[in-house]
Amino acid sequence: MSRRRGGSVGGLFGLALLAACAAPPPAPAPAAPAPVVQVQPDPLPVTPVPVPQLVIVQSPPQAPVQQQATAPQQAAAPQSNEEEQQALALLVDLQRYAVEAGEDLRRELAAANLALTRARSDANRIRVAMLLTLPAAGPPDDARALSLLEPIVSRSGNASPMKQIASLLYAQITERARSVREEQRKAAVAQEKHDALRAVERSLLHGRRRNAGGGGGGGGGGTGR
Repeated sequence: MSRRRGGSVGGLFGLALLAACAAPPPAPAPAAPAPVVQVQPDPLPVTPVPVPQLVIVQSPPQAPVQQQATAPQQAAAPQSNEEEQQALALLVDLQRYAVEAGEDLRRELAAANLALTRARSDANRIRVAMLLTLPAAGPPDDARALSLLEPIVSRSGNASPMKQIASLLYAQITERARSVREEQRKAAVAQEKHDALRAVERSLLHGRRRNAGGGGGGGGGGTGR
């Protein structure tokens, strides 16, 4: 009885083992996705750049010297501009004098002389000198005109606009005075020649009259005999 039970148990165990072997193996479970690993690049090696040491050199202050050097230049610029404006105004007046009538020029000369007595500036000197050379303003006075211009012309230094105008006018008056003297000399020579010819003519006429008077007296005496 026990053998039957043992045999049946062994048979059952064998059948179970065969069934286990004959059954298909279970499907494998799906593999889990592999984790994504982010590969970071290795940082590039950084070589430190040496920074040169800055050396600050402080120069001595020169502001006062620059101020002293630029101050005369800034002061000279307005003076130069003012002189140029005066020269332009003077040129306008001189051009106006050349076309004005005699009565207007006489008034201009009187006003210019009054301004010269108040201030003997270069512009006032040149105005009076110009008007003294115009016959319509009155009898020309070249000598006084030249005496007014001489201090400006003979001034040393750079040729300023006033000096250029005065030098030009001085040269014109000098040339005109020379021409006038030359004409006067020629006129004097011509007058002397004329006077000499008149003297010779008077001498000849006087001789003819004397000869004519003497001849008539002799002829009358012969007839009386």
